Amino acid sequence: SRHASYRGSSSSSSIAMSMSLHPVDTAHPYQPPAWADGLLKSVPKHGRLHLANLPTPIHRIGSSRNSNTTTNGGGILSRLQELNITLYIKRDDATGGVELGGNKIRKLEFLLADALAKGCDSVVTIGGEQSNHCRATAAASIYLLHQSIYGRHTQSRMVGLSPHLILRTSRADAIQNKKEDLGWTGNIMFDRMAGSTIYTCTPREYGQLGSNTLVANVCDYIKEQSHQHPYAIPVGGSNGLGTWGYINAVDELIHQLDDIHEGGAGADSPSDFALDHVIFATGSGGTATGIVVGLSLAFGSLGVGHPATVGKSAPKVHAVGVCDDPEYFYRTISSIADEMGIDLPPTTTTEQFIREAVTIYNGKGRGYAFSSDDELDFIMQFAIETGVALDPVYSGKALYYFLEKIVKDDPEMYRNQNILFWHTGGSIGLYEQGNTLLERMLQASHVKRIDSTILSSTSKS
Repeated sequence: SRHASYRGSSSSSSIAMSMSLHPVDTAHPYQPPAWADGLLKSVPKHGRLHLANLPTPIHRIGSSRNSNTTTNGGGILSRLQELNITLYIKRDDATGGVELGGNKIRKLEFLLADALAKGCDSVVTIGGEQSNHCRATAAASIYLLHQSIYGRHTQSRMVGLSPHLILRTSRADAIQNKKEDLGWTGNIMFDRMAGSTIYTCTPREYGQLGSNTLVANVCDYIKEQSHQHPYAIPVGGSNGLGTWGYINAVDELIHQLDDIHEGGAGADSPSDFALDHVIFATGSGGTATGIVVGLSLAFGSLGVGHPATVGKSAPKVHAVGVCDDPEYFYRTISSIADEMGIDLPPTTTTEQFIREAVTIYNGKGRGYAFSSDDELDFIMQFAIETGVALDPVYSGKALYYFLEKIVKDDPEMYRNQNILFWHTGGSIGLYEQGNTLLERMLQASHVKRIDSTILSSTSKS
C-alpha cells in the first residue's frame, strides 16, 4: 500500500488511556520524559491541557501509480525509489480538526494551562495574516475539552479564554479605511468563527516595534479598556514553556519508532530499524528547539537517553528556515533552549550544542508566505502522488527544499536512507493560493459532464 501507518507502541497507548481517566476541570500534572528530567530545569509548573489528538500517526510513503503523471516533468516518489530512500511522514497536521490541526496545539497545551492557572480570562497573540498559530490559539482558547474512554464521553468544560489576535498584513490601512475587508479565506475564516477580536498592523509596524512589544501593548490596552486579565503568547507559541510540547512529541516519536518492526507495527520479531534523517520547517523556532534538543537528549548526548535508543545512532537533524537565515535560527533556538534551562557542561555553550545537533538551511525562497512556481509545482505533484497536502508557507517549502535541493545536490549521501519528514500542518493556507494553483489543478484534474449514454445505460454488474 502507499501508506503504512504506525500510531505508537503499547506503552504510549497505555499513557493515552491513563490520561483519559484524569478529571478535565484542571490541567493534568506534567512529568517530563525520564531522559529530559534534570537536563531541562524549567519544567512546566502548571501542567498541561489535553487538546490535541495524540499520538499522531507516522505514514510510510510507498510507491505511487501517479509517480509518472507529473505537473513538472518528473515523479517525486520515483526519484526517491531510484535512491532506495524510504520516506516517513510524522503527521502533526492531524493533531486536531481543521481548527486545531498542526504543530501549534502541542505548545498551546502548556501555554493555555499556564494561562488558566494564573487566572487569565483572555489571550493575546500575533502572527501573519494567514497565521496557523493565531487560528489554533483562537480555537483552543474557547475549545470544549473532552476526554473519552472507548468513545464514551466522560467530562467536559470550556477553556473559556477570549481570543485577541494581532495579524500582520500589508492591507492594514485599507482595512481600517474600509476600502477592503479582511475577508474569510483560510485561517481568517476560523479566526472569525471563533469570535476573535482582530487587530491589524502593517509589516513596517511589526518590524519597527517587534512582535513582543505589540503583544504587550495590546495586553495593556485590553486591561485599560475592559479590565480583563490577558495572557500574552509570543509569535508561534515559541518560548521555553510552549516548547515542552515538542519535547513531549519527541518522546512520542521514540515510542513509535520502537514499534516499527520488519513486518510493520506489531510484528513478532523486532528489527534493527534506524532513522537516518529528520526534516522539518522552522519559522518562530519553538518546534525546532523541541525537536533538536529532544532528539539530542533522547539519544543520550547528555545522559542515559531513552532506553529504546540504546545502541542506535542519532538521526541527522535538518531544519529548513522559511522566513530568515540560518544564523538567526541558531541564535533563536539557543535562546529558547536557555529559557528551558538546558544543563550543559561548563565547556559547552548552548549555541555550540545546537550547532552540533542540527543543520539549518535557508529555504525561504521568495520570502515568508510567498511561493515560487517550483514550490507550488512540488506541492501539487506531492498531493497527486501521495494524497498528502503540504502547505505553501512551512511544510511545502521545507520538503521541497530538502528533496529538490539538498538530496539532488548530493544524492549518494541519502541513498538507502530512512528519512522522516515532520509535517507541521498548515494546509488551510492552500485556500489563499487557489487562484495561483488553478492552472495546475486544471491540468491535473478534469471535470466532465456525465455522458448521456452512461445515464441511459443499464448496469450489467
